[in-house]
Amino acid sequence: MIPLDLHCHSTASDGALSPTDLVTRVAGRGGRVLALTDHDCTAGLAEARATAAAHGIRFINGAEVSVTWRKRTLHIVGLGIDPDCQVLADGLYSIRHGRVDRAREMAADLIRVGIDDAFAGAMRFCSNPEMIGRTHFARYLVESGKAKDTQQVFKRYLVEGKPGFVPFEWAALGDVVGWIRAAGGIAIIAHPGRYKIGKRLMLELVEEFKAAGGEGIEVVSGSHSASEIPQFAHLARSQELLASSGSDFHAPGEGGRDVGYTLPLPAGCVPVWERLGIVAGDYEK
Repeated sequence: MIPLDLHCHSTASDGALSPTDLVTRVAGRGGRVLALTDHDCTAGLAEARATAAAHGIRFINGAEVSVTWRKRTLHIVGLGIDPDCQVLADGLYSIRHGRVDRAREMAADLIRVGIDDAFAGAMRFCSNPEMIGRTHFARYLVESGKAKDTQQVFKRYLVEGKPGFVPFEWAALGDVVGWIRAAGGIAIIAHPGRYKIGKRLMLELVEEFKAAGGEGIEVVSGSHSASEIPQFAHLARSQELLASSGSDFHAPGEGGRDVGYTLPLPAGCVPVWERLGIVAGDYEK
């Protein structure tokens, strides 16, 4: 394990810890390099950066941006972004617009299976109301006894074909990569193992992503199994993509992956953090 994590979330989106508490947790575990990558917003970056500086942690500005690609929802992580870039800020605002209406539709659909007050329940778990999403509903469903944990929620509810699922048109892949590049950042395909799109479509995604200016892919992810890491390492090498590594941490006890540490990249991968000016001495003890 290495004390470096380039993908995690705070209460600015759907994480359970404030930016300060998240970074403090990383410091307590000995983490050395961290990127905060909240969904579709940069609201937590200033607080996280200040806390990281106080603990001597190398901090990277990031965001995880929602994309609709061929009727599928994908996520693109931007690393090393300038949060004050107006192009990026306007793009992220356009994505956040409409989340509350979508959440009300989700709650209405849950009523038909006997789950009342899901909107109010989800809002109790949401520190930033304009960022309400499925994770907040999932935490409410666990609290109300509809599932034992959030993993079980996403097998029974909130996914296509299940109660509470509401499709939503996010941003276009090329637009998102353009926003990240305009902000001086590096665009990374997040947790590709979650998409279940097959080798052919994955290669088509990578081709379109690279054509738009995308440069990297998460090889190590809290969403990846041990067998998937070599698979995506090969993809990174063969497609000349930078390789990234992140926990995708949201909350203690959710998903089984804690924040601050990730597995080393397989041999032959080019680490994205080298492009961000991070050398081994920044994270090796």
